[in-house]
Amino acid sequence: MARAALLHLLRHRAAAAAAAAEPLSAFRCLMTSRYRRTPAAGIKWAGFCRHFSSRAAVNDVIGNDLANTDSSVAFMEGKERLDPFSIVADELSLIATRLRSMVAAEVPNLASAAEYFFKIGAEGKRFRPTVLLLMATALNVRIPELPPAGVGDTLLTDLRTRQQRIAEITEMIHVASLLHDDVLDDADTRRGVGSLNAVMGNKLAVLAGDFLLSRACLTLASLRNTEVVTLIATVVENLVTGETMQLTTASTQRFSMEYYMQKTYNKTASLMSNSCKSVAILAGHTAEVAKLAFEYGKNLGLAFQLIDDVLDFTGTSASLGKGSLSDIRHGIITAPILFAMEEFPQLRAVVDKGFDNPANVDIALEYLGKSRGIERTKELAMKHANLAAAAIDSLPQSDDEDVTKSRQALVDLTQKVITRNK
Repeated sequence: MARAALLHLLRHRAAAAAAAAEPLSAFRCLMTSRYRRTPAAGIKWAGFCRHFSSRAAVNDVIGNDLANTDSSVAFMEGKERLDPFSIVADELSLIATRLRSMVAAEVPNLASAAEYFFKIGAEGKRFRPTVLLLMATALNVRIPELPPAGVGDTLLTDLRTRQQRIAEITEMIHVASLLHDDVLDDADTRRGVGSLNAVMGNKLAVLAGDFLLSRACLTLASLRNTEVVTLIATVVENLVTGETMQLTTASTQRFSMEYYMQKTYNKTASLMSNSCKSVAILAGHTAEVAKLAFEYGKNLGLAFQLIDDVLDFTGTSASLGKGSLSDIRHGIITAPILFAMEEFPQLRAVVDKGFDNPANVDIALEYLGKSRGIERTKELAMKHANLAAAAIDSLPQSDDEDVTKSRQALVDLTQKVITRNK
């Protein structure tokens, strides 16, 4: 009942805002008269998102401020936009086939569990592989033509294959984290079907996640690049750290936006940022270009998770493929509630009581509906989307058509992330 009232209030507020506001692009705040193609100079990280929270330390977690660069959206206005996923559709199919082969196991039960989310129709959006393949092309590495029959792979083809391996590794780590998360959260659905732990039990779900991580490590070792190995190993460490932060927070930490953003980076954005950087490193790019790839992945990942936190309150179980209100029912405090608490400090007493009692969930939703918690979370997500777009805008100039198309697609993805409803 309280959730229905929250959704009604949010729809009414959104309609009123749309009627009163000038119809600006979500990225207008970063746009100038032309598309800037040179690397950003004098990057500063001061306070880009500070006015969204009274907690000044948040910015130290969010990352560097690319707000002084021009948005790539300016470059793309007036041009036909291609679906980012369609640009790499053939490669995605190739990667999906390889992944199904890579997760095969000799023990039948383990094989069934490991391939559970890699089967045709259960792969999900394949968002992360799409980002990484587009990033590979955006960094001046073109999709190679297939060599003539009997001719060996060229150096460029070999590089592209190695970058595809990063996409495969990333997807295996991501799915492994989902399997482990569902056990910890006692989830019963994932991607619109029964979660693996609900279908096959917790023990097999944990083992399947471990198996995927081991396969990811084997693939990672085959790249023979110690810097990339270090980056991806850091991702796994961050995933465990982030999950532990979520499980064992003291009261002062639970209500800290800085702590929340650090946890969000560890759990979600670290995988994307370090994988994007790995793609750049394999191609032999400079530290500056690798840093821009990292910043894109980090800010896209943060924006993605912030919208996820909104959808947990506003989405439906059918659209999300998992239960709604999952976080709050598990006592996990996310950005919308943290922002609501800044407006209504009395909400903290409700949160302290926990949400085992459904009445406390209703009270929290009532406060959330009266606050700007949802709106401020969306605004913060938009700021990070802008930062991701600015990172692409700051890449070295290229007139290559494939490079330009992929950079446009990466910026378009930042828009898709903040406007999605599932």
